Amino acid sequence: MAVKIRLRRMGAKKAPFYRVVVADSRFPRDGRSIDEIGYYDPTKEPSVIKIDADKAKDWMKKGAQPTDTVKNLLKKEGIL
Repeated sequence: MAVKIRLRRMGAKKAPFYRVVVADSRFPRDGRSIDEIGYYDPTKEPSVIKIDADKAKDWMKKGAQPTDTVKNLLKKEGIL
């Protein structure tokens, strides 16, 4: 099972809001997830990023691979 840490798109049309989730790479983007570890709101100024650092580190120790976008968010938060 290839586990990814990625974004799930929420919110209305033209008003995106993302949840940072841990999901099997075979699941659809907005489909079932294993765990929710935070959120990202790019519509606010400045954009709001809230990620549970302990959960993120724990999942990465277990082998979950963050996507490029999530990796950038983790770097901004100082988790990576």
